[in-house]
Amino acid sequence: MKWVQTLLLFGFIYCNTLFVSAQNITVDDSYTAQQLVENVLVNSSCASVSNYAATGDTSPVGQNSYGYFNNAGGSFPFSEGVILSTQYAKKAIGPYNFTNGNDNDGSWSGDADLNQILGVSSVTATVLEFDFVPLTNFLSFDYIFASTEYADTGSCRYTDGFAFLIKENSPGSVYDNLAVIPGTRTPVSSTNIHPTILPSGIYNGCAAINENYFSNFNNNSSPINYAGQTVIMNSQTTVIAGKSYHIKLVIANDINEYYDSAVFLKAGSFSPKIDIGPDRLVAINPICFGEIFTIDTQLPASYTYKWFKNNAEIVGETKPTLSVTDTGTYKVEVIFSPASCMATDEIRIEYAPEIILSDATLAQCDDNNDGISIFDLTKVDNIIKNNNSTLSPVVYYESLTNAKANINPILVPTAYTNKPTIPTLFARVTNTFGCANYARLSLIIANNSIVNQNPVSTCDDDAVQDGLYQFDLNAQVSPQLLSGLPAGMNIEYYYNSTDAISQKNALPNLFKNTTANQQIIQARIVNGPDCYGITPITLIVNTFSPANFQDETSFVCLGSSTDLSVATGFSSYLWNTGDTTNQITVNSAGNYSVTVTNSNGCKAIKKFTVTSSEIATISNVTVNDFTGNENSVLLEYTGIGTYEFSLDGSYFQDNALFTGIAPGKYFAVARDKNGCGLSAPFTVYVLDYPRFFTPNGDGYNDLWKIKNLDLFPNAVVSVFDRYGKLLKQISAKSAGWNGTFNELPLPASDYWFHLNFGDGKIIKGHFSLKR
Repeated sequence: MKWVQTLLLFGFIYCNTLFVSAQNITVDDSYTAQQLVENVLVNSSCASVSNYAATGDTSPVGQNSYGYFNNAGGSFPFSEGVILSTQYAKKAIGPYNFTNGNDNDGSWSGDADLNQILGVSSVTATVLEFDFVPLTNFLSFDYIFASTEYADTGSCRYTDGFAFLIKENSPGSVYDNLAVIPGTRTPVSSTNIHPTILPSGIYNGCAAINENYFSNFNNNSSPINYAGQTVIMNSQTTVIAGKSYHIKLVIANDINEYYDSAVFLKAGSFSPKIDIGPDRLVAINPICFGEIFTIDTQLPASYTYKWFKNNAEIVGETKPTLSVTDTGTYKVEVIFSPASCMATDEIRIEYAPEIILSDATLAQCDDNNDGISIFDLTKVDNIIKNNNSTLSPVVYYESLTNAKANINPILVPTAYTNKPTIPTLFARVTNTFGCANYARLSLIIANNSIVNQNPVSTCDDDAVQDGLYQFDLNAQVSPQLLSGLPAGMNIEYYYNSTDAISQKNALPNLFKNTTANQQIIQARIVNGPDCYGITPITLIVNTFSPANFQDETSFVCLGSSTDLSVATGFSSYLWNTGDTTNQITVNSAGNYSVTVTNSNGCKAIKKFTVTSSEIATISNVTVNDFTGNENSVLLEYTGIGTYEFSLDGSYFQDNALFTGIAPGKYFAVARDKNGCGLSAPFTVYVLDYPRFFTPNGDGYNDLWKIKNLDLFPNAVVSVFDRYGKLLKQISAKSAGWNGTFNELPLPASDYWFHLNFGDGKIIKGHFSLKR
């Protein structure tokens, strides 16, 4: 229910606001429907009106909800006009003083037509209606919708609204509502036009809707007694001169009679007018250059017409239409008969600049001399448009008739197969306003002669000699092609002539052949958008892989030299030493290389790594002896070669460590694997002791002694029994021990010895005496 809207807030505001005097509107509700229509709303002899009727408030008696208003010189936008209200009309007199609008008239009903338009269940409808026959072809009216629904949150929930309904006076015709948001079919109402409404009390607010059509909220200095109002709204429609129409103006409350609304219709704004169309301006919608534009009043020829251009009368032009060919402000004065009233309208006409196009010629090559080829028409787009990027894409046609009718365009202009019977095509281009102009495109087949080209060869200079290598086409091929041709030519390269004709799959400038050793590609010579000619190019890749050209490693002995060489028979040689023969002699280590060139100019490089080598010097020997089968000898040496080692001069090994060495005397040598020779011999002794002896007088193994101990003159061997009793001391030169103590033979048993070399080294061990 509307009565639950928050009233205390508004009462507080208005009771505590300083009253400011203002010039309020005046309202006279005594006007009849005929007076409101004839004398105020229409007030023109350019239309006939009849069958007037007005309905609205029935209580209180003598106060109508419709009437005449005047702004009394105040600030209200209309000086005078007609008011239709959902309350008695005089209640609209300002200033704004909030009341909920209950007039206790339960019999004041709504309007079915308005209900259908707004989708509401209306009450308290006020209607003004009449029949109308215009002498012109156009009518419009200005109005302001005002409502107390704009107080608090009413416009979020209640659709008070207004409709301006018109229909032909003929059976079956239906109303059209002219009171709509401009450019839409949305009716004017409190819920369809309002700013952002904030929540109030228990009610939610709502977002702005068509806020640009809301003018302002009112206060106690406003000339009318409504919470808010729209801007001046205008509605218009075309009509047929002489045809009878029925007009119905209606306003009503939504659901109940509280929170009233009103519509203020400007006096005279409903008078019929003429409309010769919107201005045609260069910035928006100009007339196309060279076009004849007809200004049409759409009125009968029986009326009297005067035409003006830039306020000067165009003598002799007295028809309902005027054909114009240039820019100007055109005006028409029409005197209607039989009413003898006059109406005028004017229109500004501006012409779009001329679309400047250029005719073009496009030459294409023919791969089989049949006069038919594939053309990419888009290559001349910019030529035709004179590089004017503001123009539309070019559309091509096979006839000027089709181009002007914009029918049967060439659908794939990038691949058009020419027809010898149609040597000329037509291009259609439009500007941003849809204006068109046309240009010719002549198609020709190029027949230029191109001399046969020499093969272009290169060497396979990568690691794999597979006959595949990269060509720099611009550097290796283009110069010979362009020699003798007119200046300004460019070259494009393709796998085959089909691609060259259609200019598809162009090869990159740095091209690696895909067929080994020899491949034929196609060169397309172009002059701007034109094809000058297509010619084959043979590419040859020469391989060069000499035998025995793998990298080598060589050695040179200190103080000596060695020879480096490659085979004879090449065209040239160049060593990194500067030598130019197939062989050089070097006496120092280093990296050497030779580049050889064959008869095709291809090069191959052989690299030599020369390493120094020399005879080794054995500087020391480490002997691990007295360990039986685990005796070992480690040779220590100096030298920069690669060596192998021997203890007997016959058997050589890579390792300088010898293991499992039997006791004895050896002559160790190191041999250079690179052929530089043997080192000086180094004498090596390996010692060990017998693990047992048999002193039985058989002349075999009767004495226990350490072989080669005489090489160590300071050495002394002490022999002990198992109890540690010293039995014998043996010097380095002694013949050995015979197994006796005090000249008595000792029993078979294990005995122990200490070998003291006299230099701090002591060897301990044990052996067995067997009998």
